[in-house]
Amino acid sequence: MGLKLPNLQILPVKDLLRHEWHDDSRAKPLAAGLRSSGLLRNPPIVAPLEDGSGRYMVLDGANRTTALGHLDIPHAICQVVGAQEKGLKLKKWNHVLWNWEPDELIKALQDVPGTRFQEIDPNIKRPQKDWPVKTLVWLQTPDGQAYIVRSVPGDLMGRARELALVAEAYIKNAQLDRTTAQRINELDGAYKELTAVVVYPPFTLKQVMKLTAAGVLLPPGVTRFTISPRALRLNYPLEYLEADKSLDEKNAELGEWISQKTAQKGVRYYAEATVLFDE
Repeated sequence: MGLKLPNLQILPVKDLLRHEWHDDSRAKPLAAGLRSSGLLRNPPIVAPLEDGSGRYMVLDGANRTTALGHLDIPHAICQVVGAQEKGLKLKKWNHVLWNWEPDELIKALQDVPGTRFQEIDPNIKRPQKDWPVKTLVWLQTPDGQAYIVRSVPGDLMGRARELALVAEAYIKNAQLDRTTAQRINELDGAYKELTAVVVYPPFTLKQVMKLTAAGVLLPPGVTRFTISPRALRLNYPLEYLEADKSLDEKNAELGEWISQKTAQKGVRYYAEATVLFDE
């Protein structure tokens, strides 16, 4: 076919580490769906940690790996990418909050231990790359007022732990969506009962991997990993993953399975951006 396929490997589920909080209530219905279909449709994306532990960080697919754990399936088929891989990109999301009073949010953030909360001039727009290292989040409420939350600890681990406390202050009270918007006026009235836009700082892949290796998780929905090419619609049988065979045997079977799919012209590569309407 003349195409280098994505690097697909079967790995132990126990060695796949999440890099952000996880809502287990989302994994349980997925586990039921996986068991019903008997297929793992889209493989999670993982990257090997650089600490020599043999563990992997899940870039995308935490629900799937957690669901496999709920099903007591020991292995997962994953798309493995290297930290320096050309097609790997790390962007970020912000949070838009609604259905909670802005004053309640402000009060909750003022009480986050180990942080400093202050109002700032909303007209000042500093590029995030120029944020002081201790700035955790910038937020704006519907009245146009802007605020920042700053961390007392300045090291990476300390700031990540403070970010978790910031998110905890609102995540169980407000409705939440991920967004690329950074200011209230960018939402253009899309939300009723709007609470605020919370803008998070960017992280590097190396920083996220360091946090993951140390067991420090980021708030949900603030990282956005993309990889090109991306393996989709694999539809790999769960029975192959839960079979009583060694990891080497399972990876050998995977190689044969991919070779057969390729020979039967069951693999298609899209070089252009593609929009799917059957998700």
